[in-house]
Amino acid sequence: MAKVTYIEHGTGKEHHVELTNGMTIMEGALKYAIPGIEGDCGGACACATCHVYVDESWYEQCGPRDELEADMLDFAFDVSEWSRLACQIRVTDALDGLIIRMPARQY
Repeated sequence: MAKVTYIEHGTGKEHHVELTNGMTIMEGALKYAIPGIEGDCGGACACATCHVYVDESWYEQCGPRDELEADMLDFAFDVSEWSRLACQIRVTDALDGLIIRMPARQY
């Protein structure tokens, strides 16, 4: 399990949740009704409605973007070097303490 902090855009409100290994960051956000992540495609990496910013200090632990994810991020707003699709980040013990920030908008 890993404790993950989701931070809402604008308000800065923090949501601290424990996620089971193997879940994705998107699945965790949907399970706990975290505002700011839509996940319209259900985790198939076929949209960009789960775009998030991974805290810089955690970016490398989340693994690199693959080509499909990079292509889908072309459809997201305000993409940065810390942008990821939450459906492509799987929870492991190594991500205990992960910090995720929501973008201003998904679409």
